[in-house]
Amino acid sequence: MKILLAPDSFKGSASSLEIARWMEQGVRRVVPDAEVVKLPVADGGEGTVEAFCEAAGGQLLPVPVTGPLGKRVTARCAILPDGTGVIEMAQASGLTLVEKDRRDPMVTTTRGTGELMQFLLDKGCRNFLLGIGGSATNDGGAGMAQALGVRLLDADGKELGPGGGELARLVRIDRSGMDVRWKQCRVLVASDVTNPLCGPQGASAVYGPQKGATPEMVRILDANLANLARVVRQECGLEIASVPGAGAAGGLGAGLLAFCQAEIRPGVDTVLDAVHLEAHLAGADLVLTGEGAMDAQSLFGKCPVGVARRCKAFGAIPVVALVGGIGPGVGGVHGVGIDAVFSLVNRPMSLGEAIAEVQNLTIDATEQILRLFLIGKNRGQV
Repeated sequence: MKILLAPDSFKGSASSLEIARWMEQGVRRVVPDAEVVKLPVADGGEGTVEAFCEAAGGQLLPVPVTGPLGKRVTARCAILPDGTGVIEMAQASGLTLVEKDRRDPMVTTTRGTGELMQFLLDKGCRNFLLGIGGSATNDGGAGMAQALGVRLLDADGKELGPGGGELARLVRIDRSGMDVRWKQCRVLVASDVTNPLCGPQGASAVYGPQKGATPEMVRILDANLANLARVVRQECGLEIASVPGAGAAGGLGAGLLAFCQAEIRPGVDTVLDAVHLEAHLAGADLVLTGEGAMDAQSLFGKCPVGVARRCKAFGAIPVVALVGGIGPGVGGVHGVGIDAVFSLVNRPMSLGEAIAEVQNLTIDATEQILRLFLIGKNRGQV
């Protein structure tokens, strides 16, 4: 029996790789000799680098870089066997790197993400895949660009400082110091965010508050990103403000479009293509996927639904989702390929208790799913 394990992370609790490993333990309680393929997945956010390394056998590299508030942090990136460099911007510029009482998108920077990119360029990478979920920033990718050698200048020819608050001063862009090797590179951005750069649905208005922005900060940051778009149009001849996804990661999507000629693609599909999901589906009897919570919102670009859709397009492979919580509208996932949804919670408990016990809960729930699956299989119903 071949069983494919393709969970997303349980955010705030466990990575996709940890969930896949615990699922395997549950499977082997019931079918010790099963062929188990672990293919942890991600949508461009938390766990993207780890998922790629597990699926493709890449080299995981720790790199000291500039964190969101300027303090050095160690971020992990990866080089896949085909030479592709994989970056999870949250490792260098993520919200989880900033204490709640210090979150301030006026000053947080994406410089560390750019430093990761330059590190991988120096390692020989020319194809890049960036997951840009979970940012602490709202600087339009300015810090990233500066790390790549772009000079962002004010009216006096002085370099801008870090953070989205500085973009009001921007009047000129000097790209002469940018490494010429970037012209040889292809940069794919994995993001399910389709927000434009500015306006009511833009980066500042929609995502700024969760990064610490007050209503007044949102107004300033939105105007500053609009200034960035205006100067990019003037200096580089590119229109970035209205491109879907330009507002991802506090406008990092826009910065990557402007300075790296990036392509923004749906996060789940980009990841599933890169890990060659269909190749692993051949001969599979069952696919187990999962995420921290499943509800009506799971239909919009979440990993388990992306996995299920591809399973059904490939063939009639049963797909079961194991999740932490089940919310309103979850029945909609059955129409897109998830045959059943199970919660790992096995008794009344608090969220804190569930997080503390996630390993054993995942193992136990997976065991019960397999036992139920075998009942149907032995009766010729699956």
